[in-house]
Amino acid sequence: MSVTSPFHRTRRWAFAALTAFTLVAAPAAAAAPASTAAPDAGVLATAHKSPFSCGKTFYANNWSGGHNPNGSIDWQSYGGDAINGETVRATAAGTATFDDEGSTSYGKWVQIVHGDGTRTRYAHLDTMVRAPGQTMSVSQGTVIGTVGSTGGSEAPHLHYEQRGSSGVVDTTPTVEGVTVSVGQKKAVTSTNACGGATNPHTPAEVCGSGFSVIDQAALGTVGRTYLLYNSATGANCVVTLKSTSLGTPSPVSAFLEPEGASRTTDSGSYSYYAGPVKRSAPGTCVKWGGSVGSTSYTSPFEHCD
Repeated sequence: MSVTSPFHRTRRWAFAALTAFTLVAAPAAAAAPASTAAPDAGVLATAHKSPFSCGKTFYANNWSGGHNPNGSIDWQSYGGDAINGETVRATAAGTATFDDEGSTSYGKWVQIVHGDGTRTRYAHLDTMVRAPGQTMSVSQGTVIGTVGSTGGSEAPHLHYEQRGSSGVVDTTPTVEGVTVSVGQKKAVTSTNACGGATNPHTPAEVCGSGFSVIDQAALGTVGRTYLLYNSATGANCVVTLKSTSLGTPSPVSAFLEPEGASRTTDSGSYSYYAGPVKRSAPGTCVKWGGSVGSTSYTSPFEHCD
């Protein structure tokens, strides 16, 4: 089977060296200069949630003077809730790139390029869900790492930036509808991933590099099954993602059947997804589908060209 689908090229954006900041009343050493002119209009085109789990409240501190790049936020502990080790989530959907600057600059950090070309950056992470140099598609709320103090940081915190499509830093970043301008420090409560229905995995991540979604079907409210295709290899891939009982093993399945050939199925009690089920079927119709619990979907033979 073959299909014409858009080709998405992931860019790894260069960045200016950055030094971290303390969590007290004034920032520590400043970073190297970065572009901080008036923000792109594109920064406002994507609505961002807090980079933390639902219900979590932390300070968003937009330092006045000495914080480089100007306009970035240091997320810090609030009340009795220490931020160190907290789960970090994507504030909006896009393509994430993972990097590690070692003991300098951002340390372990992630950049997400969003659908409108704007970008967010998450720095000084303790852990990341992918190795440096890797990329993955993320939804709003997808887990990307945990808060730490890597790189030039002097104390645990999350350094966060919103940038326009040209790379210019927005000096008035907005999360959860709250704008935090330079010189302001506000406590922000997260609504990210509320309801527990955000799966930390994506179909493209599960199937691997080169695969793009070409079809999908909802499994009621409990999940969704996806058909992906790799135009370079002619391979198909099916994965079923849960949206209920996340992190708890429960019945889920995915299958793929080229016309005239046997069916391949992955089924079991899984925490997040079933698959990937991969088959090569150039120029051949395929039947595909999956299930979560008792809810299932089976396609007709299709995607034949």
